[in-house]
Amino acid sequence: MTEQQHPPAGGCPVRAGTAATDAVRLYGAGLSDPARLYREMRTQHGTVAPVLLDGDIPGWFVLGYRELHQVTSNPELFARDSRRWHAWDTIPKGWPLLPFVGYQPSVMFAEGPEHRRRAGAISDALTAIDQFELQQICERLADGLIDAFAGSGETDLMVHYAARLPLLVIAELFGFPHTEVPELAADIAASLNEDEGAIAAHQRVAARIQRLVKAKQARPGADVPSRLLAHRAGLTGEEVITDLLVVMAAAQQPTANWIGNTLRLMLTDDRFAVSLSGGRRSVGQALNEVLWHDTPTQNFIGRWAVRDTQLGGRRIRTGDLLILGLAAANTDPQVRPDTGEAGSDGNQAHMSFSHGEHACPYPAPEIAEVIAKAAVEVLLDRLPDVVLAVPAEDLVWHASVWMRGLVGLPVEFTPAYTPIPAMGAPGAVYG
Repeated sequence: MTEQQHPPAGGCPVRAGTAATDAVRLYGAGLSDPARLYREMRTQHGTVAPVLLDGDIPGWFVLGYRELHQVTSNPELFARDSRRWHAWDTIPKGWPLLPFVGYQPSVMFAEGPEHRRRAGAISDALTAIDQFELQQICERLADGLIDAFAGSGETDLMVHYAARLPLLVIAELFGFPHTEVPELAADIAASLNEDEGAIAAHQRVAARIQRLVKAKQARPGADVPSRLLAHRAGLTGEEVITDLLVVMAAAQQPTANWIGNTLRLMLTDDRFAVSLSGGRRSVGQALNEVLWHDTPTQNFIGRWAVRDTQLGGRRIRTGDLLILGLAAANTDPQVRPDTGEAGSDGNQAHMSFSHGEHACPYPAPEIAEVIAKAAVEVLLDRLPDVVLAVPAEDLVWHASVWMRGLVGLPVEFTPAYTPIPAMGAPGAVYG
């Protein structure tokens, strides 16, 4: 749809307390097929669509690749501080999306020089992670998880593998005591749900990180929290706590879903099957294809207009909320007329890690890729004959417009003998 084909600009349909009569609900039934939803929205509304969030709270949904690039490239016009929202007096106390939009003094909502100060410290702390050591950590922890189910001949790869590995890696990079990992994993998963328990789970995760930072202040180590505390940016203990919470939440579920979505692709698509010569298309190709077609972070909330402006033929008012349609932008036919799988080979211009000043900070995407690639490669090396235990069409996706991930990934394979590592041995995995 060209600019001339957009619905005409008019009075803003999403002011606080009002909503467009044709606004699309981004909650409830129909979320299991987001690609279809995005196509229908694009056909009906163009590149910027009026939408309703939980409780019929209005906002704008940015579907167009160019429009998304425009929003993320202009933080002075489309800002991150959610206190700019004009709809706060209509938001109920227990609104399920509060953990995502409720202002916190973290790098997530910081702007300008303050954001650059804190994002720069995070980037430096992550850059200090040795990539070869990270690879070894990922492979060791992946082996430990596989050891736990390799002898059974069956497992759920989402529950027992993909959902666990990223947190185990993050917990090690953060220097968490291994005894805290099981409850930490449960709370992080609960904090990402769209229900009433999300806020309480988020608070428990914050309390754990607070205790961790206090311990690192007393006894620094070779870990991310200690590097942040010692950084020249002069972060306070409270700033480190809130920013670590952001980093952990952003790393866990998206990476877990990236692993799960890639394994699903490789187990259901003949292009990734083992050939007669023993080879298969690369894991790297599968990982990149998933970012284009089943990206873990589908949408991101959000940006707030600093002043009245125009976007995609729409009149955006000061204080309006914009939702970044990352997955929709990846399939925008105006910039990707070939939406076939082959078109994603070697093309990394996707929006899956967002773009601009508030994109996933370097080198976080590279770290996530190391974790995801190691997870898939180790599993296929250890269990080369792994197959789905159910028909591919029976796999169930979480009904969420925010994240794209499987509820489960049941598989079968030839049971393999695995020795049980001694407590404290390099291969041992706790939790």
